[in-house]
Amino acid sequence: MGLLSSGKLILGYLLDDKNSQISIAVSDKVDPVTLSTSANAQNYNIPTVLCKRSGTDQWAFGQDAIKMHREGNGQLVEHLVDRARSGEPVVVDGETFHPVALLALFVKRSLGLLQTHATTDKISAMMITCPVIDKKWKEIVGQIVQGLKWKPDMVFLQSHPESFFHFMIQQPMELWSQQVVLFHYEEERIKVYSLECNRRAVPNVAYVTERDFPLWSSVLSDEKRDLAFLNIAKEVCGEQLISSVYLIGDGFAGEWLKESLRFLCRGRRVFQGNNLFSKGACFGLRERMFPTQISKEYVFLGEDKLKTNVGLKLLRQSEYIYQPLLDAGVNWYEAEGLTEFYIQDGNRIQLELTPLARGVKRSEEVVLDGLPEALTRVQIHLFMEEENSLAVEVTDLGLGNLRASSGLTWKHKIEL
Repeated sequence: MGLLSSGKLILGYLLDDKNSQISIAVSDKVDPVTLSTSANAQNYNIPTVLCKRSGTDQWAFGQDAIKMHREGNGQLVEHLVDRARSGEPVVVDGETFHPVALLALFVKRSLGLLQTHATTDKISAMMITCPVIDKKWKEIVGQIVQGLKWKPDMVFLQSHPESFFHFMIQQPMELWSQQVVLFHYEEERIKVYSLECNRRAVPNVAYVTERDFPLWSSVLSDEKRDLAFLNIAKEVCGEQLISSVYLIGDGFAGEWLKESLRFLCRGRRVFQGNNLFSKGACFGLRERMFPTQISKEYVFLGEDKLKTNVGLKLLRQSEYIYQPLLDAGVNWYEAEGLTEFYIQDGNRIQLELTPLARGVKRSEEVVLDGLPEALTRVQIHLFMEEENSLAVEVTDLGLGNLRASSGLTWKHKIEL
């Protein structure tokens, strides 16, 4: 780990309700390394739990929390992520705590694992990855950042599908020249992520589709579990052209993979591990901070992404130009555009909507009823209210000393 002393660190933080992980990399070039919680083993999972020692203010996290609880010395607090999302207060040892404060405490304590490698002042930024990103989760992470006393622009969010995408595009091309399938086996279910790229689009567009399969392994013998997973693998893979397959999650531990593994290995590269998401978060953060050519060539369009370019045509120096306002590929809940321009002889604005992959380009008209019939300057503000609901706000700014603003603001909603 001596390489870490040479520069600032970036972190990929997998924050899940059961287990969390931390991957780290020097900002500019070195591939991520996942922190192990054991000195002599590759044990990447940090149980997402806390334990408060009875009658004291002492808190433990991860395996230490589980040990403290098993020894009868405190109350174990599980499901920290789900509790934070619900917002319900948590009673621990007779005291009431806000669930987000407990999750923030877990994140803070877990980051202490970095101390054996580097001091926290060497952290440049952190990407948190979790199954789904939405406005609620963004608010929770914002509160966690406040608890860490970090700057808001140090922490970013990325979904599991996007982390999968960023992990794959850093691998040799032969591993993702065709479809890639990821099987994530946790507890009693297998979640399947299938990554595909449309290389006919410019830029290339990548998608991840998701499917869920129950697998009641607790009541199945190894042989029956192998057969059950074989049936799932056949249903997912079928006759598809698949370059590589990834098996991650605690459920794949052990020696029970036999017939299912033989099937998956037919004409496909198969990899097994447990830290793909946290490393993918690290790769995604590095690409965000230090963009490479691959950022120009590939755009990921996940469920949490804006899938349509939005702009308008303006007259500039006797020529019509396209003024982009929102770019497809950004998180829809972070998408925002703001610009000012002049309107003369009219009260209508034409927005150009161009789907990046599916759909047909179209124009959407915004009528500014009551706009003074003279040259005026307006400000247009675009933002997303929901995943497919675009809000448009136009404000009359007037012309300074020549004409005061009317004070009018027009609001319009467009379904994408």
